[in-house]
Amino acid sequence: MSTQARLRLSGLAEPAAAAPDVRLVGIRKTYGDVVAVDQVDLEVARGEFFTLLGPSGSGKTTTLRLIAGFERPDAGRVELAGTDVTRRAPYERDVNTVFQDYALFPHMSVAENVGYGLRVRRVPRRERTTRVEEALGMVQLGGFGGRKPVQLSGGQRQRVALARSIVNRPQVLLLDEPLGALDLKLRQEMQLFLKSLQQDLEITFLYVTHDQEEALTMSDRLAVFNQGRIEQVGSPAEVYEHPATEFVAGFVGVSNVVERDGRRFTIRPEKIHLLAEDEPATHGDVVEPGRIEDVVYAGMVTRYHVELDRGGALTVIRQNLETSSADALEARGRRVRLEWRPEHMFEIDRGGTE
Repeated sequence: MSTQARLRLSGLAEPAAAAPDVRLVGIRKTYGDVVAVDQVDLEVARGEFFTLLGPSGSGKTTTLRLIAGFERPDAGRVELAGTDVTRRAPYERDVNTVFQDYALFPHMSVAENVGYGLRVRRVPRRERTTRVEEALGMVQLGGFGGRKPVQLSGGQRQRVALARSIVNRPQVLLLDEPLGALDLKLRQEMQLFLKSLQQDLEITFLYVTHDQEEALTMSDRLAVFNQGRIEQVGSPAEVYEHPATEFVAGFVGVSNVVERDGRRFTIRPEKIHLLAEDEPATHGDVVEPGRIEDVVYAGMVTRYHVELDRGGALTVIRQNLETSSADALEARGRRVRLEWRPEHMFEIDRGGTE
């Protein structure tokens, strides 16, 4: 499909202003005594794949619902492409939402489901048919228009829901844990498909998930939520390699926290080298003696839980390039030395953990 066709489908034109597609200013939302979203400021640029990442109850889904207009903030402002939409109804906002449960009409065909919003807007039948076919082609479901949702797999139904959302040409597509109901293999396939689709459409995706790997795989940037606040915003590499707080270090992947001279540092398990007790350090870096207390063999890698002589414990990950499960499990109880480079340690604060 040509770039012009993609722009026509997504309704994009050359941006006239530098305003971000989504801007949140001081957003706050409470339910009784529960503060769901607490003074959130956020900007999402046009064409970004931006993810709201956090555990259940962290405020990410409420934030998405505030952007969609399904909820009204108690304080603050929601802007879309520079326009204040805080008091506008959902249908007055240039966004569409994809949900985890697909929300397809079972009595309608795939084409009728995809074209439903166009029919409500009284788009002429000929144009509606063309746009439905284009949308189904974009999600690789050309020729499926006559089927009913019950005749499709879970991944296909999710793609129908995506086609229904993009056919209306929204400026921003909101996705609320859309892959949560899929099995692992299909979820991984859909992650790659969604990222490719977003790049083809060249529109803004705002994606909600609690899955750290999903966020790291798909996002241009992400915001890590905790207790209604944003702890860190950055690219996947920035957030993973340079976590700003102890919460981010522990939630985004696995991390170790090391205390030295009253300061707290984080170091990722894959950055630590596991040496035998009498094996010399190879780089002359930080070295800590200890004992392997537990071993978890996980196929491609093995995780070693090492109790340090000076107190505390660190997790080390080693690739199983030439190691069998028996070799790995036999390491339990051995004396070892842990080595890492100082530049792989990053100082953190406690963030929302206090």
